[in-house]
Amino acid sequence: MGLISLYQFYTLFRFIEQSNRTLQRFLQSIKYSDFTQSFTAPAKGSGFGDLSAAFNAVIADFQAARREKEEHFRYLQTVVQHIGIGLIAFRSDGEVELINTAAKRLLKVNSLRNIGQLKEIDAEFARTIMGVQPGKRIQAKLHHGGETFQLTINTAVFVLHQQNYVLISLQNIQQELEEKEMEAWQTLIRTLTHEIMNSITPISSLSSTANQLLLKAKQTDEKCLQEETFQDISNALGTIEKRSKGLLNFVENYRKLTRIPKPNFEILPVKELFNRTTGLMKEFLLAKSIKCQVSIDPENLEITGDPALLEQVMINLCKNAVEAAAEVSSPEISLRAFIAEGNTIIQVTDNGCGIPPEAAENIFVPFFTTKKDGSGIGLSLSRQIMRLHGGTIMVKCEAGQTVFSLRF
Repeated sequence: MGLISLYQFYTLFRFIEQSNRTLQRFLQSIKYSDFTQSFTAPAKGSGFGDLSAAFNAVIADFQAARREKEEHFRYLQTVVQHIGIGLIAFRSDGEVELINTAAKRLLKVNSLRNIGQLKEIDAEFARTIMGVQPGKRIQAKLHHGGETFQLTINTAVFVLHQQNYVLISLQNIQQELEEKEMEAWQTLIRTLTHEIMNSITPISSLSSTANQLLLKAKQTDEKCLQEETFQDISNALGTIEKRSKGLLNFVENYRKLTRIPKPNFEILPVKELFNRTTGLMKEFLLAKSIKCQVSIDPENLEITGDPALLEQVMINLCKNAVEAAAEVSSPEISLRAFIAEGNTIIQVTDNGCGIPPEAAENIFVPFFTTKKDGSGIGLSLSRQIMRLHGGTIMVKCEAGQTVFSLRF
């Protein structure tokens, strides 16, 4: 009986110790989020089977919860990275915890560790970012890589793990602003041309008729009017007629801004576009002794667009470059095409006197011109054509150099 009692105490102690180890392993797996553990009943002692099954059920629930959490995390990560609005989240010390693909593309950076690094891109923009009050919505300009972007900035503050975070959203509204601007100008132009045409057409017709009646009166009865008086009236009416026709032509030129045909897209080699442009500008270049350089990298570079419309853009830019370069002693223009950041860039450069700073921001506005005999529609027309191609046109003025860039 003594030996049997000792054996029973031994087996009882062993079962208790084994159950304690199993319970300890279960609690540690929860503590360290290790849900790969599995629990089985001891070989002897089937009474622990229910406990092991309960442990396994709890582990399975934790595994399902973790999978669901990871799926939600991947889902949110995908949304954040795919969204077209730039997002930056940083701590109070400036350390960036999150920057999505849209923000990287907008700022043209591969990574951003500290919000203070924005000073290297645009110091004024960085000060604006850091000075935005939480919950406020402002607009700011970002100057980077020779380009200017109009952005809307929204901020929010939140606390995570007892740490304060600032969330900034950046949205590029440059294209929308330009489209609204062009839409407003087109509406204005259509209204003005309609009213002006309605007024000038009868003036031109009546002045021509009056001039013919006076000529007829002179032929039938020369005494009806004195020669000097007749001559004055005839000259005045003739002037009115010519001026009316001139105004009609003037208005018709502005009508072109609202009558741009829909592009017929096709694959166009840049080399062919440059050859057409230089061929048309050859006489102007020779007449003014202007040197023209052409560079295409790679040489077989192609774009998708309407050849006729893009040729018109190139002619407008080249004519402006020729006129600007003609004012210097060693005139030179260049046509350059290359790939940058996945986009095709075409640049027209001249070494003329440049564009005055006060005029640089208005050169794409319809009717605005710095030339005495300019119409002010060439660059505005070019920007509309580039918009129809899903691209942009920008200008950069430096000392002794003006660069117009077409980005496709």
